[in-house]
Amino acid sequence: MKFPLSGRAPWAWPILLCATLTLWWPLATRAQETAAPAQAVVDEHADADDHDQDGDVPRPPGEQRAAAATAARFDIDMQAPEAIGEFLLRHMEVQRYRVLRNLDANELGRLLVLAPANVRELLATLGFFSPTVEVIAPPGLGEAATDAGASSTERNAANRFLGTIVVRVVPGPVTQVASVNVSFVGDIATAPEAAAQRTDIQREAGLISGLPFSQADWDRAKTAALRRMLAQRYPLGRVQNSLADIDAEANEARLYIELDSGKAMRMGDVVVQGSERYDAVTAQRLVRIAGLTEGSDYDLAKLQDAQRRLSETGYYDSVFVYVEPTTDGETLPVMVQLRESKSQKVVIGIGGSTDNGARLSLEHTHNSVPGIGWRAVSKLQLERDDQLASSDWSSTPNDRGWRKIVGGQLARQLDEPTTTTSQRFRVGQTQLGVEYDRSYYLQYDRAHVTSDALTPAQQEEAKSSISANYAWTRRRFDDMVFPNRGYGLAVELGAGYTLGTDRQPFARTQARWLTYWPLGSVAPAAEPVPGQPRDVTPPGRRTQLGRLALRVEGGAVIARDSAPIPDTQLFITGGDNTVRGYGLRDIGVPRADGTTGPGRYKAVVSLEWQRPIFNADQRSNLEQVLFIDGGAIANKAGDLKLQWGVGTGIRYNSPVGPLQLDLAYGLETKRLRIHLSVGFTF
Repeated sequence: MKFPLSGRAPWAWPILLCATLTLWWPLATRAQETAAPAQAVVDEHADADDHDQDGDVPRPPGEQRAAAATAARFDIDMQAPEAIGEFLLRHMEVQRYRVLRNLDANELGRLLVLAPANVRELLATLGFFSPTVEVIAPPGLGEAATDAGASSTERNAANRFLGTIVVRVVPGPVTQVASVNVSFVGDIATAPEAAAQRTDIQREAGLISGLPFSQADWDRAKTAALRRMLAQRYPLGRVQNSLADIDAEANEARLYIELDSGKAMRMGDVVVQGSERYDAVTAQRLVRIAGLTEGSDYDLAKLQDAQRRLSETGYYDSVFVYVEPTTDGETLPVMVQLRESKSQKVVIGIGGSTDNGARLSLEHTHNSVPGIGWRAVSKLQLERDDQLASSDWSSTPNDRGWRKIVGGQLARQLDEPTTTTSQRFRVGQTQLGVEYDRSYYLQYDRAHVTSDALTPAQQEEAKSSISANYAWTRRRFDDMVFPNRGYGLAVELGAGYTLGTDRQPFARTQARWLTYWPLGSVAPAAEPVPGQPRDVTPPGRRTQLGRLALRVEGGAVIARDSAPIPDTQLFITGGDNTVRGYGLRDIGVPRADGTTGPGRYKAVVSLEWQRPIFNADQRSNLEQVLFIDGGAIANKAGDLKLQWGVGTGIRYNSPVGPLQLDLAYGLETKRLRIHLSVGFTF
């Protein structure tokens, strides 16, 4: 989704600053709210007196009960390094009894006898195996325990507060992980096809070698090794043995994991549950297309791919694809649980963009058109300068994942004083995948351009064409939501004839390339919060300097100069997702009425540095962006001259994808513009 923002220079910087504060302020406020209760637990000391501090006015009964419920029976003076001290205060056994109303001095004394051993156990989970621990009881605790002759009033006063316990901790040297050894039993130990899996498990487990030992890291390493084994071939696997061999004198830990894979399992029949409105064969086909063929190796990634494919069809509100591991036999039925969508759905949408202002849309979906069973999506979209009505129909996929497609579109574009009305009709087939998309189709185009600045005699006639086209897309990104490395390539090829009185052949081609390069070394594993595992896996450790994103686009229509090519088959650029610093369709060739129109050749290039922003030594979800964009449109390849835009922006990596706000300056127009983009698609 995009949102309308003014592109005038005087307002650009204040708007960008306000947007930045809008992103930052909730995060800072939430951090303060989170930190406040934790501090209160450690520092709060409630006076259980039933009277106000200023005098003898009694508290109301309800207030007295609340004060008694939260009154601390003792305090703890933790004398240890800050992070370790906070960890001990959260987990010490004696801490649980601070607000126990009937805790007496005798019971507290027994707890303090056990406290040093409890502290040493907690420190061992952080890798400190030779600490110095001293627990000092509150002064006078023994007297309070034996004072049986005191009056009732004196005993009640003594029971209010037992004193302050002093805990002194010198952690000593931290133990380092010297080695991690993973051994295997079962089929995985000898199976040649499991060699890569064994290597991956050993490599990932070894990522904690050389780091300080902690129980949290050790538990995470064991869990990750088991999860890696369960993901392919061996859903019945388990951790058979594990050992942490600690050498306290050398401050070294040698870790051992033994994994039992059990037998290798294979995929069986596909069992579909919950299919009523729509044919169960469609679900079975998509599961098979994902690679879950009968007799193939068990693969969790393929199960997830099948679930994704089914979810994206639009036929189902929820999809769950799984297997039930069993020791009986060597095949596992693939279970597909479905909750079907309604046959028809209407969606009303309100949005906007910095390119085209406010947007109102109405979309109707029919998941099973009577008589043919195809899926039809019809849409009406109204924007400030553009209006669009379209309807796209698609069949259910065949055994190879190909769908038949039929679509039509009516559009109107206003670039004052020029108005372009167009019609498009398409018929063909398409195949959508995770890494590859392919389609081929016949397409009819008609476009008519009128201008209020021209007389009726000067107006152009409508132009139309028919063409055969092939489109191919490949994506090789490490992450389809937040890519850090990889590339994407999309190519379109077409050939056809113009229609009308002047029929001439033409060819059309277009290509897009996007690649990401990580910059700098991989960020070191962050110091973890005591008691929590550190993130040592490469996907969780982005490079310190962020990444460069390079985007290159090119297009050409090859035909005689006199060929009447419809405007919708030509190229124009500028705007949020093409050349920032310029408005929508601002870069093109000049028309007779002085406006900008499309041309036969296109060149676009963009280089962007997405630089991480660190907060308190930790990488935040905010990134700074520096970019330079260039674009050119011409009717002759030799006339291409790039128009440049430069700028900076802020990028927020939200749970649903990146949200980027840019401030760009067009070097040709000498104007500032604000651009907003949401999500990553290719």
